[in-house]
Amino acid sequence: MTQIITAPSRYIQGQGEIAKLGVHVANLGVRNGYAIVDPFIYAHYKEEIEQSFIEVAMAVQLQVFRGECSQSQVEAILRDMEGTDIGVILGIGGGKTMDTAKAVSHFASLPVVIVPTVASTDAPCSALSVLYTDEGRLDRYLPLTRNPDLVIADVGIIAKAPPRLLAAGMGDALSTFYEARACHQSGAVTLAGGDSSIAALALARACRDTLLADGADALHAAREGKITPALEHIIEANIYLSGIGFESGGLAAAHAIHNGLTFLEECRQMVHGEKVAFGTIVQLVLEQAPVDEIRQMIHFCREVGLPVTLEELGINNPEHEKLFIVAKASCTEDGPMRNMPIKVCIDDVLEAIQAADRFGQMA
Repeated sequence: MTQIITAPSRYIQGQGEIAKLGVHVANLGVRNGYAIVDPFIYAHYKEEIEQSFIEVAMAVQLQVFRGECSQSQVEAILRDMEGTDIGVILGIGGGKTMDTAKAVSHFASLPVVIVPTVASTDAPCSALSVLYTDEGRLDRYLPLTRNPDLVIADVGIIAKAPPRLLAAGMGDALSTFYEARACHQSGAVTLAGGDSSIAALALARACRDTLLADGADALHAAREGKITPALEHIIEANIYLSGIGFESGGLAAAHAIHNGLTFLEECRQMVHGEKVAFGTIVQLVLEQAPVDEIRQMIHFCREVGLPVTLEELGINNPEHEKLFIVAKASCTEDGPMRNMPIKVCIDDVLEAIQAADRFGQMA
């Protein structure tokens, strides 16, 4: 039995870290940065970012991220870098900005620094990029050769992000323990390439416990624009605990259901973590988990505004044909559904989606 735990070389979380970005990057011993930056962050923090690099006499080129995290987008950036003396890639922004930066660093064989400006996904710490088509449909998971060299979470910036994105990050993190538990039971090989470990499952459990304890208070603080211990705890849970927990603990039905939902046009307006949250409820139904556990998850989702019904996902007419598309896409041979400790077929998923929807309607 081989157990593998992967993590970024260093994780830094605090207030005002964006102003120290140049120092943090320079400490890696690299030269000439190429930063892929979210448009909002570029508009509001461009001078602060550039000044931080001027202070350490290091050059940085800022490229505004637009479009999808797609293979074509990655290739376009690689072409833009041709003939330059770039020593490190930076991804500053949300999930797709960060995944694009990680993919670029992978193909360019360069170190990467990730600066999440929202706590909406557990993508920052992982050795994985999720690629989509240019139209926004799931394309494939791109395994990377290593985790980011540095992850920097500026609490001051993250606290100003839309509260919906913080809640979505909780939805993504919510699945971490239940998927890790399923992989532990099934003996599935994790994304890190090994068997489940005590440490990974413990981090995943700590992630869930932190969400249940501090999630509602953190969301309240975010809505009021306040930085509180609860908010800092949830930022750590969404980014670090979930990031290490899912990668070294494994994925299962919750993310498989998410992947299926990306095939419906009605769900395009939903954030990743919102779809994963509903997928977590579906997974618990598939596992025939205790009703109290299912209700606890639905209650938590209600508290923080995560969808618990198909209608809340934007599917106002849940026709059999539509749900069959979701169920079929979630059961692809190489998808995370294969990690479940029970055999799952398309009809099982279809019935579980409908049952989860009924649970949500009754809540």
